[in-house]
Amino acid sequence: MSIALRQQLSYRKTRPETSFGPFRPFPALPWLIMAAALRIVAYGKGAGLALPAIVLADVSVLLAFFATARRSIQAAGGQSSLGDLSLAEQIRLSLSILWRVTLVMAAATLAAAGLGFTTFAPNLMAGLDGMAFDQFTDAGRYWSAAIAALVLMIIVHAEANAGRVELFAAVRALAQHAFWLAIAVLALGTVNIALGLGQGLVRNAIWQFWQTSPVSEPVKSVVYFTFIFSFAMLRLWITLSILTFGLKQSYAGR
Repeated sequence: MSIALRQQLSYRKTRPETSFGPFRPFPALPWLIMAAALRIVAYGKGAGLALPAIVLADVSVLLAFFATARRSIQAAGGQSSLGDLSLAEQIRLSLSILWRVTLVMAAATLAAAGLGFTTFAPNLMAGLDGMAFDQFTDAGRYWSAAIAALVLMIIVHAEANAGRVELFAAVRALAQHAFWLAIAVLALGTVNIALGLGQGLVRNAIWQFWQTSPVSEPVKSVVYFTFIFSFAMLRLWITLSILTFGLKQSYAGR
């Protein structure tokens, strides 16, 4: 995101890349582990911890998104300086993006509720979470695909504009690339529906394994968490691969 971004974030240059030792081949994995743990806290430990846990989980998902986006952009032949940001810089950037995207999700939720979709409306607040973890509905999966496209355009716009995170400018940029990105979002939503069905089948198989297998509880836990994080990483890779391809085609058509 250029030297200007680093100056905009007001941090001194530190190490060139945040690394997690043995997790280096899977840079999104530590953040997905943290996000999953925080989701458990949010949905099972009482109302007092729910909101901060949800916020931190979404920050973790964004950090996993950054890690995957950098590699996906590079794989598509582009360049990204996300890897040049220190951990503190990435967290600050994720918080800056988070509150803006949260406003978008809240506005969409209120609009859906106002139109009478009161049962579905709360799912729209899971748009960020659904970029890595399975959404509850098929419409929600398309919504998460659209939120992922918005987050990607916010990042791209910030990289091109001295690190300024500007929601409306990103929305305008999204509109400028609407044709290919709309195709990418529709394709991604459809793929996520298929992925959700596959994940459901694997989930049922693991449930049967838990009920019938004589192996120890720790082994069962390893199998279960491997299942969760494998699908989360796969979902992120698919998301960024499809969206970066759509964005690349949009630029190529100009």
